Amino acid sequence: MLILGIESTAHTFGVAILDDARAGSDRVLANCKRMATTEKGGLIPAKLADHHEEIFDLVLAEAFEKASAALGHPITWKEIGLIAVSDAPGIGHALRIGCALARTLALRHRLSLVGVNHCIAHLEVASLMTDAKDPVLLYCSGANTQVIAYDGGKYRIFGETLDTGVGNFLDTLAREMGLGFPGGPKIEQLALACTTKESLLEIPYTVKGMDVAFSGILTNVTKKLKESAETRAREGWSDEAIAYSVQEIVFAMLVEVAERAIAHCSKSELVLGGGVACNKRLQEMCRLMCEDRGVKCYAPENQFLVDNAAMIAWAGKLMFDAGVRSDPRSLAMKPYERTDDVLVTWRN
Repeated sequence: MLILGIESTAHTFGVAILDDARAGSDRVLANCKRMATTEKGGLIPAKLADHHEEIFDLVLAEAFEKASAALGHPITWKEIGLIAVSDAPGIGHALRIGCALARTLALRHRLSLVGVNHCIAHLEVASLMTDAKDPVLLYCSGANTQVIAYDGGKYRIFGETLDTGVGNFLDTLAREMGLGFPGGPKIEQLALACTTKESLLEIPYTVKGMDVAFSGILTNVTKKLKESAETRAREGWSDEAIAYSVQEIVFAMLVEVAERAIAHCSKSELVLGGGVACNKRLQEMCRLMCEDRGVKCYAPENQFLVDNAAMIAWAGKLMFDAGVRSDPRSLAMKPYERTDDVLVTWRN
């Protein structure tokens, strides 16, 4: 059976096709996407919807073309057995496009449909791409920052951000620096260019139990950015030094709560998920912590860390095999559904 996945929770519109007859990562025949970007400023929800509506047919066609090449013959809709779509959580304007497309295709081609929680898909894709069996997930994306583990029939959130997601925090910081979207990769490059790594700037470190907060850090750093050029030069507040110090402080916060969750849950595996997890410094810090604890650390390749449709297709397949179904006539987007709202019936 071939599985079509559709992702449209935020800035990325993606379409993937998986072959259930194959094993491991070979199942992914196509994982195509287009991401809305800006040269300056952030994203406007209504314009996200326009972006997704303009390009969804191109991404869908590209996925079919790549999957056909992988199989050695042109695939047809008769070979698709399931459509999986991200219906929660996310930006309503963006979710609407993906859900509408999925409903339309399911009805037109009389296909089964499964709505997938985007956050859970970030965790489930680890079982496809790594050897992880029962990990703690450090989920670091734009809107979401959570430490998640399975317990008692649900994916429980053991720690999370108290204000904004770490990705949105980095994007906002990049915007204050006059950079475009996405900001995380640009902050990473600035941090690598820092020549004063021997000392960190004075930036708040905000961990509260198992939770983290970023708004105070953003306020502190924004004030530094708005100081005069003379003051910034005297204090060493260059963009590079700020980016480096922010990364070191914020990532240390994330590693601390992840380590605490591993100890609390008695788990022996850590999986990274979300676009911010592409950051090599964050991966390095997580690996060092796991080595010290004797815990395995897994980071899927970048295309499966960022928002993508392959993870939606894979999570949808697991749910479908366990009997989960969605009615294409009534599937509704759920912008505010939490990870721990979902009853997990597909795990033993």
